[in-house]
Amino acid sequence: MALNTTTRMLLRSRIALRNNWVCQSCQTIRYSSTDAPASPLLSKLKGDLKTAMKAKDTARLNVLRGVIAEVTNSAKTSSPIKTDMQLLSVLKKRVAAAKAAQQEFKAAGRDDLVEKEQQQVDVLDEYADSVETMGVEEIQNAVKAVVDQAKAAAGNAKINMGEILKKVLGPGGSLEGKPVDRAEVARIVKQTLGQ
Repeated sequence: MALNTTTRMLLRSRIALRNNWVCQSCQTIRYSSTDAPASPLLSKLKGDLKTAMKAKDTARLNVLRGVIAEVTNSAKTSSPIKTDMQLLSVLKKRVAAAKAAQQEFKAAGRDDLVEKEQQQVDVLDEYADSVETMGVEEIQNAVKAVVDQAKAAAGNAKINMGEILKKVLGPGGSLEGKPVDRAEVARIVKQTLGQ
């Protein structure tokens, strides 16, 4: 009995499946399928989340879950959190919110909740302090150089703070892409201009 062509192909495919054979074109690398590497601080937060679960550290666990949830939710928006500096701004906002809540609880006489908020602030500060940013002196030197250039170009005209910030932080600026806190840069620009 002779096997027709279709039957032979089916037998070959069954043998190939049994031997876990994969065609060569299926083994190529898909370059567009990989994500950008996550920020080191986010990786640390996720690792510490597992550690906090094992240690049953509820205060740290709640803070880490909240921060990671905020990062995950921002990934679904038009401006996802990808860098440590963006994550640092999230941590600072959460610290400010926890301190405001702490003041309200203190005014209401709820010492137990004040202590809980203080624990959250301590955990958030620990992670916020782990992000390395440029020093104040380096920022002051960069800002001073830009302000001096602007004063020389403007003469007696008033210098706009926004223009200085654009020149410092914008494309081609001396602090572009460097780990700086924008609020700190704005404060230094304001102080340098004497406003």
